[in-house]
Amino acid sequence: MIRCVWYVWLLCVLPEMVWAQSGSLTKEDESALYASTKLVNQFFRRFNGEEDEKGDRYYEGDRNYRQAKLRQKYLPILFDASNTNISDNLKEEFIEEVAEKKDQLFLDFHQSGFFAEVNAVFDDRGNESNLILLMVLQQERLGYEWVIDDVVSSKYQGLFGKDTTANKKFIHPMSHELDFMTLRKALQDNDRPEDYTPHAFEPDYLTLFLYEMKTGKQQFKTVQDVKFHFFQIDGWYFEITNFKRSGYNTGWLISNLVKLNPGEDDLLKAYLYGKG
Repeated sequence: MIRCVWYVWLLCVLPEMVWAQSGSLTKEDESALYASTKLVNQFFRRFNGEEDEKGDRYYEGDRNYRQAKLRQKYLPILFDASNTNISDNLKEEFIEEVAEKKDQLFLDFHQSGFFAEVNAVFDDRGNESNLILLMVLQQERLGYEWVIDDVVSSKYQGLFGKDTTANKKFIHPMSHELDFMTLRKALQDNDRPEDYTPHAFEPDYLTLFLYEMKTGKQQFKTVQDVKFHFFQIDGWYFEITNFKRSGYNTGWLISNLVKLNPGEDDLLKAYLYGKG
């Protein structure tokens, strides 16, 4: 608890400590500091036009709060400039859709439609392995909390796979007359017990993950990297990644942008959740 309080205090005072020492920084250093989108929450504010170029907040009622011209200025620098896979035309179309039309579109940190992809490292019975934890915000009493929504791992996905051939083994429909004693052969002498589940069966990787954590078969080591996936802008998907490098185009930036046709958002979500 003490560490948590200290961390929150540090987040609050660190910006003031930086600006207090700004006299020793060059103008170029200051510009880079302003340009960097250092926090995910800052990405939300800059996307929505809720702060100026120095990081000072605008609040509802301020003349510049969510001003279209301010957003048109900020949105282009929220893209990873080194990414040539996102065309200028696609960026311009996205910015026009979001900030130049009469009804502007905004992000909301406390609404569904975005989730975190956490690439975490675990000790798996003495071997190091990576698992993808997909995390979402949920409301908890008067606040919010991050929860693990699902787990993506080739380790779990490789465990299951039903036999779809004509020679597939099955439990005979008259087995009930034998008190289902055929289950012994089905479950003990077969390495694919999932063959005896309904057609609609989907393995629950999150439960497998929690079981391994509770039984000590797997232990958390560290987080390797994090990215966020957004579906809050209707008809669009984008991803943000934290770029830690020198220069102005750093911090949390849009690293992928896709224009979606109707129904494609569900397909893309399924793919990101390892279900596609």
